[in-house]
Amino acid sequence: MPRLGFEYRQQRLYCEEVSLDDLARDLGTPCYVYAASPIVANYRAYSGALPRPHEIHYSVKANSSLGVLGLLARAGSGFDIVSGGELFRVLQAGGDASKVVFSGVGKTVEEIEYALRAKIGVFNCESEAELLLLNQLARRLDERPRAALRVNPDIDAETHPYIATGLREHKFGVEMEQAEGIYERHAALSHVRLEGVSCHIGSQIFDTGAFFEALDKVIALALGLRKRGFNIRYLDLGGGLAVAYREQDAGPSVGDYASALADALEGKDLTLLLEPGRSIVAQAGVLLTRVLYRKRTGGKEFVIVDAAMNDLIRPALYQSYHEIIPVVRSSGRAMVRADVVGPVCETGDFLARDREMDDVEPGELLAVSTAGAYGFVLSSNYNSRPRPPEVLVEKDRFQVIRERETYEDLIRGERVGENKPTGKRNKAGDGEES
Repeated sequence: MPRLGFEYRQQRLYCEEVSLDDLARDLGTPCYVYAASPIVANYRAYSGALPRPHEIHYSVKANSSLGVLGLLARAGSGFDIVSGGELFRVLQAGGDASKVVFSGVGKTVEEIEYALRAKIGVFNCESEAELLLLNQLARRLDERPRAALRVNPDIDAETHPYIATGLREHKFGVEMEQAEGIYERHAALSHVRLEGVSCHIGSQIFDTGAFFEALDKVIALALGLRKRGFNIRYLDLGGGLAVAYREQDAGPSVGDYASALADALEGKDLTLLLEPGRSIVAQAGVLLTRVLYRKRTGGKEFVIVDAAMNDLIRPALYQSYHEIIPVVRSSGRAMVRADVVGPVCETGDFLARDREMDDVEPGELLAVSTAGAYGFVLSSNYNSRPRPPEVLVEKDRFQVIRERETYEDLIRGERVGENKPTGKRNKAGDGEES
């Protein structure tokens, strides 16, 4: 099933107004392709439906390409970052530092100072120690940033365990029972405005009931802190709204979710901060790959393609499903049940297993769907494979927003090195120079 911004025309798959087989002929494969229009439309769906007042901060970790960040910055989005490198990317893409939220459990001194100098909007502190460090560094730099304490509501979001973040045993945030005491102990911090409460319970969540269970807890905490004299002005509910990777799966509606949020926050006088990522970019991207070989062994069919786990690790890492469709359809083509595998020297290098799919031949192009989120950002140079290019399509034009890496790129910054011993040891090993 083609995704947002992708459709078949006369049996050929298009991204907006650009034919993907033409694009692959020009740029080669593997290749990530993103449709600009649905990315902006998804952002505006949140912006237009959320209760006022609100702030939307796109989660940079989902797709941190400068082209994608620039597109969202021009649309008015803020950004949720989890590293100094992501802040650098946002600023290079033209993002507004005052619309940046800095989350993450292990911020370094250098990263916090960088963010303070950039005058970002909000720090989400994930421990008491981090809050104290932020105050210390802000005092040194004569800044007074807004901050929230991230609380862990101990809610099972029923998602993949690697992307669940809201249970007590997870590394994120502080326990709800500890939160009030931390706020009380640090009510008078000299250089931090402790004005918010933050939580994020995980990613790819279909049951929005988990969000509202968490929201009830953080609203109660926020209102309780207000009664104690704290100037709590906003709630950060994180992101995590699911998208459908399979045709039969229906992700939650942004409109319905936003409407329920508005009801829950009615009369609370709190600004809502939301950090969607996957639900903005996932369905707006595909990974193009070409079939190299067909192989049958041990009664099993293999479709060997030129994309691999280093290009898209989600199937191997999360056992995730991505629909794989031909770029050029053929009427009446037979179907086959096969593993779609790449060239990397690992049995775990697969894009699909036991998949019923078109019986494609070597040389044909395939599109791996819903690859706009957590695709390129998780790619690597494993097996010394250059990473693929990224392309952004807007209507009938495309722009290469990241060049394909070369072999020279693989060794950039490396040295062969020379062993230069400081002194030779004698055979007895007594350390004397001979």
